[in-house]
Amino acid sequence: MNFYVMTLFPEMILNGVSESITGRAMKKGLINVEAVNIRDYTTEKHGKTDDYPFGGGAGMLMQVQPIDDCFKAVCDRIGKENRPVVLYMSPQGETFTQKMAEELSHEEDLVFLCGHYEGIDERALEITNAREVSLGDFVLTGGEYPAMVMIDCISRLVPGVLKEGSADVESFHDNLLEYPQYSRPEVYKGIKVPEILLSGHHANVEKWRREQSIIRTLKKRPDLLKDAALSAKERKFLESLLTSEDNV
Repeated sequence: MNFYVMTLFPEMILNGVSESITGRAMKKGLINVEAVNIRDYTTEKHGKTDDYPFGGGAGMLMQVQPIDDCFKAVCDRIGKENRPVVLYMSPQGETFTQKMAEELSHEEDLVFLCGHYEGIDERALEITNAREVSLGDFVLTGGEYPAMVMIDCISRLVPGVLKEGSADVESFHDNLLEYPQYSRPEVYKGIKVPEILLSGHHANVEKWRREQSIIRTLKKRPDLLKDAALSAKERKFLESLLTSEDNV
């Protein structure tokens, strides 16, 4: 899978994704991350990529021309008839979710457009047909951090990046939060690992984990349960939680 990040700070992107799991995935050739410097495509002799917004206002705006030419160069590099999906990191966009990550992980090429200052010329969004995406209701100084978060999340879903099945038991799989997990020692400061996990009975362990996921989701994110993928027995278990006095 190929990620192209159009940015004014390419080293920031490459330094961020070259470590840990994404770094290993890049070395194995499972993913490719290319940071493309928008400044390389400006026609302004001093390398300027921003200007004052028409109509006045605080701050500077990234200009359309460098972004347009940078995008053309990325498309030429990809070399396909269909234009790639472009994601613009914006607090005004739709909220990034695990479901969106799963959808985007099926793309062969993704292009991220990182804004700075007071944003970018609106015409750049029209030209690139960018999909605006947000990490949440807050404002950052630029789009590089959100882009790296999304690359990390999407990369983990690319076959071979994680151990087989690792992504299938994490939070938000089946719209449930992940169950509690334990490691050695079996007892620490008087706190014991649940006996079921020491039983060696895989079916019972799996049942316990699913039930714990349901309990944890009900406690922390009950909004997710509406679309949770539950069996008939699991729905009955959830109903018993909802009708119990303490909801656990």
